Amino acid sequence: MSTSKLIRGYEVVIGLETHAQLSTQSKIFSGSSTAFGAQPNTQASPVDLALPGTLPVMNKGAVERAIRFGLAVGAKVANQSIFARKNYFYPDLPKGYQISQYETPVVQGGTIEFFVGGVHHKVRLTRAHLEEDAGKSLHEDYAGQTGIDLNRAGTPLLEIVSEPDMRSSAEAVEYAKTLHELVKWIDICDGNMQEGSFRCDANVSVRKPGEPFGTRREIKNLNSFKFLQQAIDFEIQWQIDLVEDGGKVQQATVLFNPDSGETRAMRTKEDAHDYRYFPDPDLPPLMIPQPWIEDVRAHMPELPRVMAARFQKDYGLPEYDATMMTQSKAFGAFFESTAKACGQPKLAANWLMGEVSRRLNAEGRELDASPVKAETLAKLISRISDGTVTNNGAKQVFEALWTGEAQDVDAVIEAKGLKPMNDTGELERILDEVLAANAKSVEEFRAGKEKAFNALVGQAMKATKGKANPAQVNELLKKKLG
Repeated sequence: MSTSKLIRGYEVVIGLETHAQLSTQSKIFSGSSTAFGAQPNTQASPVDLALPGTLPVMNKGAVERAIRFGLAVGAKVANQSIFARKNYFYPDLPKGYQISQYETPVVQGGTIEFFVGGVHHKVRLTRAHLEEDAGKSLHEDYAGQTGIDLNRAGTPLLEIVSEPDMRSSAEAVEYAKTLHELVKWIDICDGNMQEGSFRCDANVSVRKPGEPFGTRREIKNLNSFKFLQQAIDFEIQWQIDLVEDGGKVQQATVLFNPDSGETRAMRTKEDAHDYRYFPDPDLPPLMIPQPWIEDVRAHMPELPRVMAARFQKDYGLPEYDATMMTQSKAFGAFFESTAKACGQPKLAANWLMGEVSRRLNAEGRELDASPVKAETLAKLISRISDGTVTNNGAKQVFEALWTGEAQDVDAVIEAKGLKPMNDTGELERILDEVLAANAKSVEEFRAGKEKAFNALVGQAMKATKGKANPAQVNELLKKKLG
């Protein structure tokens, strides 16, 4: 469960419903292609449209991916689950109903764990169920009319429903990012948010601490982490403003407008009874024998939490560092290659969480596009460890490697003259000059101001162009200051 952080005296309560398109080549109940980008309405078969005389047939690959997810989150995979018809009318729903699961889903329970600001969070999952996607309504380039593309109708979805355990937009975003990486890690979804392969609905409510849950509003179809955060933050303030003005929140489905940064009501939120669920008469119960579950388990990749535990055990990493190193398969592999090559796992983790992540985020790159590869970073860390270059000098080397100014660690160190100052006599001469030029800081230090000493160290490192050993600078300065 999350710890509450009040906003204007209110506690925020958030739950997410996430739709992950499963990475099968054909649809959940037909042999139609799921390939993205085809001409409109060229991949909608009679089965997808529920034309008379057609019957749905379950896609085994979709079921296997649901099993994989259930095992990954520590949930119960039901040996028997039921498909139901969810009845509602919308132009892009050709059948007038959606085949989904209601009372008995295939995946029951489970948890997602992550860190926000160094604090560990665990969000419980209610369920994950199999269902078919709807088509798309297209509003652009149709001279004020709406076009309907049914290619997506019948694409297999896993809808993942969380408990209302999140208490801020930051938690919701980190939960969504962790879930996003997990479905890619276990190879059940490509996670392409631009194409709609991974999209979230956020249920948001506010309440005074200790009161029952407030009335929630559901923000639909958020397909970026940035929009997810913006939409939740706006909705929180909107609901608080309404309640503070004496109004009452009405249950509703709302849409987020990225241009205005606002949410607006689309329709009154339906409850389950409004959908008139009943078991689909064309589909028998989904039977998943235990041997099938165990076979899927035997072929699962090493999961993030298992890899993180191994990094703690084998490399001595703190829990937070180990979790950060397993934020993706690529990160885990990069860290492990670097750590093995340099023999300094903690330093490797620090550089990955520090300089490498900073540059990747600034340039919007993925780790596999990093100009500095694992073996190069390992060599740089080794040069720090053996005293060939200081931490400050290493950052200059990293910058040269990242920008393509040079390719070899040792060549950069040599060319930029970054080898540390080993001449104690020369260092003492520089320190004497620093003390003479900073008499005020010397006086403040002797008067008991510790910050003045740090200022002197900074001036000394600047005077040596970062070549001096900081520990040696500290030691010599203390002696000279008596």
